[in-house]
Amino acid sequence: MKRRGVFWTVIALGALMIAGVAAWRLLGPVAVETAQPTRGPAVQAVYATGTVEPIIMLPIAPRSAGRLLELKADEGEQVRAGQELARLEDADLQRSVDELAARARFAKAQFDRAQTLLDRGLGTALERDRARSEWQAAEAALARARALRSFMTLTAPADGQILRRDGEVGQLIPANQPIFYVSGPASLRITAEVDEEDIALVQPGQQVLIRAPALPDRIIDGRVAAITPKGDPVSRSFRVRIEPVGDSPLRIGMTAEVNIVVTERANALLVPATAVVDNHVWVVRDGRLHRQPVETGIDGEAKTEIVSGVTETDAIVVSPGAGLQEGRRVRALSGSAAAARAG
Repeated sequence: MKRRGVFWTVIALGALMIAGVAAWRLLGPVAVETAQPTRGPAVQAVYATGTVEPIIMLPIAPRSAGRLLELKADEGEQVRAGQELARLEDADLQRSVDELAARARFAKAQFDRAQTLLDRGLGTALERDRARSEWQAAEAALARARALRSFMTLTAPADGQILRRDGEVGQLIPANQPIFYVSGPASLRITAEVDEEDIALVQPGQQVLIRAPALPDRIIDGRVAAITPKGDPVSRSFRVRIEPVGDSPLRIGMTAEVNIVVTERANALLVPATAVVDNHVWVVRDGRLHRQPVETGIDGEAKTEIVSGVTETDAIVVSPGAGLQEGRRVRALSGSAAAARAG
């Protein structure tokens, strides 16, 4: 009997210990990570991605199909207006020019003969006028043939730089297929696609912070130059033109990430963005939790501006869990202590 009593006593003590641990976990102080609000800049920005491109880019293509015979310029070269860039095969067109030139000479001779006969009284004005008409038609056909032949020689339409060349000597180039892309003398710009939900916040002249993946350590200043009035109903976005300010290391074809600054406040009260849930934060006062409503301002990825509801001296729970209760005792850990405990 004595052994049985000891057994049940041990069982009872174990149950009491388990109950005590459970009660401690349920009712005892819970460890939470806290942080105090800080002062700093709060920036509301519209994020978008885009591509660096020249403000003026001119494709140069032949009007008629032909085999590429000669290249007189290449990518990266500076060219002047009217400079020859390439020549396509034009033997057939040259033969057409020669044929029409012969017809024009014959028509001119016929007109001169008709005029001479009329001057001598041996011809009629009708014959002279018909000969003049045939001569003029032959000259017009010759001029058209010469123009078509000239189109087989590609020239630079303006001063600029050759950005791209597509075509090799001997290659058959279809009509209207660009061989060269030439940039004008104007500076570069970024064309970004802004979501239709954010476009109402964007206005010309706003500051833009530009970052290119190819230049990870550089933040480049820019400004909004223009917004296209018509959006794309498929992508639900609007095209925004952004001009870099000052000298820029950007190069044509680079991708860029842009943050268009909508609102900026220099001395805002900031808390971790994870601390705000449904316009409330959990504040630790006298070792207990209190759910505090707040009015928020600018929301960022890491920080959220607090307009009212807390002060700089309050201890804010950084990542409130679902099990927090009003008035429960807590053991507050600073950010460094929480990191060390987690480690």
